[in-house]
Amino acid sequence: MKPLKRPVRRAILVVHVAAAAGWLGLTLGLLALAISANVTESTAMIEAAARSMKVFTDWLVLPVALLTLLSGLVLSLGTTWGLARHRWVYTKFWLTLVTIAASAFALRPGVNDAVETISSGAALPDPLGLMMGPIVSFSAYVFITVISVLKPWGLTRRGRRLRSASTSAKALDERSLRQTA
Repeated sequence: MKPLKRPVRRAILVVHVAAAAGWLGLTLGLLALAISANVTESTAMIEAAARSMKVFTDWLVLPVALLTLLSGLVLSLGTTWGLARHRWVYTKFWLTLVTIAASAFALRPGVNDAVETISSGAALPDPLGLMMGPIVSFSAYVFITVISVLKPWGLTRRGRRLRSASTSAKALDERSLRQTA
């Protein structure tokens, strides 16, 4: 992919940071609702919290997560960071895929099952189960944020190979520009 021009790169970066912050905020909201459902004695409060969680998971979490993934991919492929050049970028990519899959196949069905259970008049079978998804997701997103800021671990094997190839090409170019006579 061609490198992104500065205004485009900056716009996509803003979209990426806003989507990632939104995803983190949604998860924090889910966690607050799950804690409310877990600590209250009121059946109406438990049902309201679970139904609110259902709205978040059905309508907001996956679109925001996919926007985060897409904008991150465009940024990694359109900048010198690359997707597989730096370990922190590669780790972010795979953790994002895992958390999207967990949101789609564990968090969302778990919330939907809880709402069905509560709507049928039964008590919530495992109130802590409602909290585990948001806790794990929130922890993963905070970790992703930390490595985005700190950029640890250096280059991947592919990144080292690409860097050495570009360094040797620069050395050859510099030697060809020297005057020999």
